[in-house]
Amino acid sequence: MEYRINKKTGDKFSVIGMGTSYISGTSERDAVEALLLAHEKGINCADLATAGAKTFEYYGKAFSGLRKDMYYQVHFGANYETGEYGWTTNLDKVKAQVDYMLRNLKTDYIDYGFIHCIDAIADWEAYQKNGVLRYLLDMKNQGVVRHIGLSTHTPEAANKVLDEGFVEQLMFSINPGYDYHHGEYANGNVNERMRLYRRCEAEGVGISVMKPFSGGQLLEAGTSPFGRALTDYQCIQYALDKPGVLTVLPGIRNAEDVNRLLGFFDASQDERDYSVIASLTPRDAVGSCVYCNHCQPCPAGLNIGLINKYYDLSVAGDSMAEEHYSKLEKHASDCVSCGHCDNRCPFKVKQSERMKEIAGYFGV
Repeated sequence: MEYRINKKTGDKFSVIGMGTSYISGTSERDAVEALLLAHEKGINCADLATAGAKTFEYYGKAFSGLRKDMYYQVHFGANYETGEYGWTTNLDKVKAQVDYMLRNLKTDYIDYGFIHCIDAIADWEAYQKNGVLRYLLDMKNQGVVRHIGLSTHTPEAANKVLDEGFVEQLMFSINPGYDYHHGEYANGNVNERMRLYRRCEAEGVGISVMKPFSGGQLLEAGTSPFGRALTDYQCIQYALDKPGVLTVLPGIRNAEDVNRLLGFFDASQDERDYSVIASLTPRDAVGSCVYCNHCQPCPAGLNIGLINKYYDLSVAGDSMAEEHYSKLEKHASDCVSCGHCDNRCPFKVKQSERMKEIAGYFGV
């Protein structure tokens, strides 16, 4: 397992975590087996905006004795009074649901209490007006909630709430379909979405990724906007390459799903390579580096993806990006302008010219 650290909280997250879209439809035996296997293999985080209420019982049974090993994202606004997922900003219902989730999870604390599913500014206004935000912050002051998170599918709403300064983790839908204008939650253009990721990296707000497979659409040729099916591993790598991302949270149902997802760590670079998405790159994304490293290997030994990432992050205001850049073995000034990367880049980035620009910016 690989881990990444949330800069704001110091918590170390497994880069693959657990989503809960499907597990409520699994038998208790299969669910608990899968959860314990995930823990054994090093997965230490789970999002609990689930499709059905049984999920909380399954997690309580599996992890009540291992609670300190797991990070839970619990959503203030997810409503399970019918047994199935619903959404609410009614304060009394939110309080009742939080009590219900804590009881069934067999825990007395929440690692990350999430402002749930704010996709429009009106949602955010209702969340505050109805007192739900105040309740969440009070729970943090009492120590029941340790950190504050936000889940959204919309860059505009994300930025609005991030401006308040108390969000420590963002849950956002990241996949090549949504980033390139395809799918139900493809909100914001390519540049708006990338600016959000860079902002999170610059401000130390970790991103946990929901819907990495676009609800499974990217995994089937008939529904993929790229004209061919992508693999789990391509989608996971795509998300992990984005600035700010800590963990990707695909849904699991059973032990087979857990083992399949963990095969990511044994997959070759070719198996993870998602450059096929360049076939449907929209105009506003042409010429923008997505850090896919398809240009590698560089004959001069430059890590072109990281050089681009640290430059973009520094421009976005990340105070640590220049230091990270300085520690690279090779810098943009070491580029010999051979054109190898220009010819290989599926997104038509003129990397040789960009290396000159970056060398001028950093002075090396």
